[in-house]
Amino acid sequence: MEFEGKVALVTGGANGIGEGVVRRLAGLGARVVVADVDAGRGSVVADDVGGLFVRCDVRDSRQSDAAVAEAVRVFGGLDVVVLNAGIATGFGLGDDFDPERYRDVMGVNLDGVVYGVHAALPELKKRGGHIIATASMAGLMAMPLDPVYGANKAAVVALVRALGPVLAADGVTVNAVCPSFADTAIIAGFTSFLEASGMPILTVNDVVDAYLAVLRAGQSGECWYVQAGRPSEPFKFPNPPGPRTGRGGRVDLHDPSQEG
Repeated sequence: MEFEGKVALVTGGANGIGEGVVRRLAGLGARVVVADVDAGRGSVVADDVGGLFVRCDVRDSRQSDAAVAEAVRVFGGLDVVVLNAGIATGFGLGDDFDPERYRDVMGVNLDGVVYGVHAALPELKKRGGHIIATASMAGLMAMPLDPVYGANKAAVVALVRALGPVLAADGVTVNAVCPSFADTAIIAGFTSFLEASGMPILTVNDVVDAYLAVLRAGQSGECWYVQAGRPSEPFKFPNPPGPRTGRGGRVDLHDPSQEG
């Protein structure tokens, strides 16, 4: 995939991985929309790359709709959407299992992806576009440090895997990137714990490299892991045990003529 002249929208684009993606895509010739709640930092990043800042709280579907509409109004269309906005919960670090905090983190990490896909799809279908959601290794394995974070990232993984084949018919790819711990504000509360445990911490550039690899691969429905010391690639999910028919045979879930 070539990025010259493409239009990209990045949620959570003011800091961390999102900022890294914004700067990399802009450096490759894309026109980039920085969508974030941090207007001060987001405006600086957008100005640095000659892009556009749009304030967007991804928990509100109307704001996701407005961000897409502004991208189209200013740049004439949309080609790439990176749904990256995310926050940690920290329940496993001694905090109470607070329902309000749960709802807040689910709103950003899961609802923000769903609302972003809904807002972007009509425009992406016009030109054949690409969606990448930021998931996490926490969505592929148990995450005792932050169980609710693991739950919403696992939901993002499942959503991407299901949407991939559905949207392929419309010329739209949807994939996820699943980093392990990266050097961003989201791990600020337990960086020392990770370092004491000998856990390698990814640089932002390590993770951004994976986003570019996903876009250039051109596949759909994949979840690429990013871990220090090994190349990124799609995670190979094991085949689960399938349902059985009353006759003792297996049901092919891809064959609608078979009934359980």
